Order: sequence, then structure tokens, then C-alpha cells
Amino acid sequence: MLGKPISIKYLLAFAFVLASLIPVSIFTAMSFTQARQALELEISEDIKTRSQATIAEIDRMMFERQQNVDSWSRLDIMRELRIGDVDKRLSGFLNNLKTSYRGIYLEIHAVNLNNKIIASSEAIQIGQISQIKNDLQNIDPLQTSTWIFSAKIIDPITSEHTGYLYAVFDWSKIGNILESTSGDSRAAALLNAKGHIISQSKNWQQDLNTQSIQAHSQSKGYQGAPSLDWVLRISQSKNVAFTPIRELGWMFLLFLLVVIGISILAAAPVATIIAKPLRKLSAFTRNFKKLPNAAEIPKGGPREIQELSKAFEQMIEDLRQSQQDLTRAAKLAVVGELSAALSHEVRTPLGILKSSAQILMREQGLSTEGKEVCGFILSETDRMNKLIDTLLDSGKVRPIEMDAINLVELTKQTISMLSAQLQKAGVEINLTGQKTLWIDCDKEQITQVLLNLMINAMQLINKKGKIEVNLHTKNDYALIEIADSGPGIPIEFQERVFDPFFSKRTGGIGLGLAVVRQIIEAHHGTISAKNGHLGGALFTIRLPIKTT
Repeated sequence: MLGKPISIKYLLAFAFVLASLIPVSIFTAMSFTQARQALELEISEDIKTRSQATIAEIDRMMFERQQNVDSWSRLDIMRELRIGDVDKRLSGFLNNLKTSYRGIYLEIHAVNLNNKIIASSEAIQIGQISQIKNDLQNIDPLQTSTWIFSAKIIDPITSEHTGYLYAVFDWSKIGNILESTSGDSRAAALLNAKGHIISQSKNWQQDLNTQSIQAHSQSKGYQGAPSLDWVLRISQSKNVAFTPIRELGWMFLLFLLVVIGISILAAAPVATIIAKPLRKLSAFTRNFKKLPNAAEIPKGGPREIQELSKAFEQMIEDLRQSQQDLTRAAKLAVVGELSAALSHEVRTPLGILKSSAQILMREQGLSTEGKEVCGFILSETDRMNKLIDTLLDSGKVRPIEMDAINLVELTKQTISMLSAQLQKAGVEINLTGQKTLWIDCDKEQITQVLLNLMINAMQLINKKGKIEVNLHTKNDYALIEIADSGPGIPIEFQERVFDPFFSKRTGGIGLGLAVVRQIIEAHHGTISAKNGHLGGALFTIRLPIKTT
């Protein structure tokens, strides 16, 4: 059996299989490996970013709840504790607090030093002995679904310690954050300093039994508050994460099976004619792995062999193109966001150029105002060129050029740039606060921030609206407060207005405020949004004051 010559039919089929399967398998394996690595890296970075944002949100929530209890414990009404809250004023106050926070707090108690409940949001518990003090350090929020915030009650006149204020926090709020973070395809768990799980998403235990991509973030405290030493872990099952890769794999496998079948069927009837070209093609295939770019595919033989050679050449080219496409896919989101952001920022100086040019064209002679408009055209042209240079510079972040800048003068110049647009829109703008305020910053980028915020406000204000800009200092920081009389920002959107592509304004693309936050954070500052005293939005920027 071993000495019997092998039929050319089988030799040809074997050669065709090698010629098709080996290079396709190599390139498929390379493509899958790189695609898997790129996808896993992208998912890991996304999970890491999400875990950092989520633990920061949890830190903020716990900090705010403790601040609530601390501030309540210092109110004058807490003196009712000394007289046993005989008129139930304190109990009514605690009940109003519970109601106003809409389910955040389940119960609020004021107890004396004997741990007797003197006043409570729950009338039925008044006069009972509180068990909270004894269990405070042993509470398992995963079992009790609660967390206790406490503060000493100090008499504001005598400074005497008269009791404690306990607020029972609905721990399901933390669970809701984890559920929102994890979604359907991910799982999240919050661990305390001892490594015990204190909150988890519904699918956390199920996800532990599968291979997964994981990331964790440590609690860092909020606004300088001590860290809770909690750790947030987020995982995503690899089985779910790599579903697109598996689907692509089945397509490649089907393609390989089709190629193998055609090769075997075509080998038998033309074995004698194409034996020599096939040997050449087989030799090329064997050498292709070592030197993929060194040799050329054989072109000789019958027309069918020549077509097969061309098809093989096209297949290699398609695989190379597929490999490049898979590599670019991982970068597509970042490049798209960067290009969109820079395109949005170019519109602002172009708008100013257009407005300034229109004013200049109305003047019969070049007046003082015309000269000023020309200055605007020059400065904004320079800024636009810098943005274009940034776009051409392979998506690199523009470096900050720090200089000592008088923030008051810079704000006045920015307002002057918009004077024509403000007058046309019928919007009044006022600058209040300090007369001089020096900071270290990039003049062009801070100008960009002020322009974005003022233009956003102007676009949302109706005729005869008002914008107020206040500059002052607080705790070694320069504060820029920009308030408007527009419609304001709904509370549920105030944390999301700085997210890329989040916009509720008609025609908006949601990139302006994302760029503003990026610039402010690059200056080691912060920016927040809420509703202000004029009835509309209030943006507060904190930047470090210039150091001497």
C-alpha cells in the first residue's frame, strides 16, 4: 500500500488544499489574533474608564449624604433634643427632610446620649431604644439594604454633646448605580476595605463562573474627603465580548471549506495538464510563509490555472486589506470623535470672522470700530489655523502654552468679540466681580472656553435675555461664573451635559461642552453646571490662581 504511487488526482487535490488553506489560515489567524487583542484592549479601557467614573459617582453620593447629616446636626432646631422635642417640631422637621429627599433616606432619627429616640421621621419609633449605635460598625448593606450615616449633635450655644443624628440611607441607590453601569452584558460589584462584597449587580455571581475581562478602581474620596477604601470591580464575559469575532470566524471557515471543495473537484480532470504549474504553485505556497512579499505567484499553465493564480493573488490582497481594516476599526471611534470636535471648534472663529467682516463692510471709512474688528479677524484667524494644525497633527492633543494672564481683561476682550452678535440677538451681558485677577493659563484655549459658554448661552436665550459673568477668588482658586436667563438645565441632565455627543439643543452635536471640560481639566481646574439665580444655566469654572 505504501509502495503504490499516489494518484495525481489526490496529489492535485492536496496541492490545491495547501495552496488555499495555508496562507488563508495564516492570515486568518493573524487577523483574528490582532482583532481579538484590539477588541480586548478597547473593552478593557472602556471598563476601566467606566469603573473610575462609577466609583467617583459613588464617592460623590456618599460624601453628599454625609454632608447632609453633618449640616442637619448643626441646625438650631436640634436644640429641641434637650427638651425631649415636646412639641414634635424636630420630628416634623426630620419627616420633612425624609420626604423632600424622595426615598433617598428611609428613616431619620435624633437620639439622646442614652440612645433613646427622642425625635424621628417615623412617629412609631419615638421613645424606643435605638439599636443603630451598637450595630453601626457591623451593618452589612448587602443583607440590610441600608447604610447608616451618623453625626454628633452639638448644642450651638453651649457646645455640649447632646446626642446623635442617624440617617438610614436606601442602599438600593448604590445598586441602581451598579446596574446602570453594568447593563446587560457586564457585571459590577462594590467591595469594602476587607474585600467583602457590599453591593453587586444582579448578574455578578453568574459572571464569576465564566472567563471575563475585568477592571477595578479604588475609591479616592470626593473633594478632599477621606477615601472609603472601597473597590469597584467591573467584568464582562469574554463569551459575550468576542461574539463578533466568532461570527467572523464562521464566515472564514465557510470560505475555507468552499475553497477546499472547489480545489478537489478541479484537480482530477486536468491533472496531467496542470501538474507542472501546480508544483510551482505548491512551491510558492510553501515559501510564502517565510517570505510573503519576496516571490510572485506563478502565472504559467492553462487558463484555469492562470485564473486560479489570479484568484489566489486577489485572496491574499483581500486578507491584507481585511487585516488593515480590523486594525483601523479599533481607532475609528477615537478618530471620529476627534475630527468632529475639531470641526465644531472651527465654526466658532469662522462665525466671528463672518460677523466682523459684515460690520466692516457697512463702514464707508475704516473707523475705530473697524480697526477693532480687523484685530478680531486677525486673532481669530490665528486661532483657527492652530485648530487646523492640530487636526493635521495626527490627532495629537494640543499642548498648553502657559502665560500669566489677567482673566478680567481676557473676559472683556471675549465679550467685545461677541458684541455684534449679542446686540443682534438682543442679549445683555454684564461683567461683575474683581477688577483684576491673574492666572497661569493658555490664553487661546481659555478664550475658546469663554466663547463656547457665552455663545451657548446666547443661542438658548430669547430676545431681551441676560448673561452675567462674575469673576472672584475662593480658596486659592479663580472662579468664573457664567449665568444666563435661558431655560436652564434639567437636574437629570446636569451631570451629562459635558459628555461627548450629548445635546438637547436643536442643531447641537454635543461636543462644545466636552471640549470645554477637556481644556479646563488640562489646566488642573474643574467645571460644573447647575441652574442659577437668573433662572437659566450657571456654569462655574475653578482654575488655580497664578503663583508668585
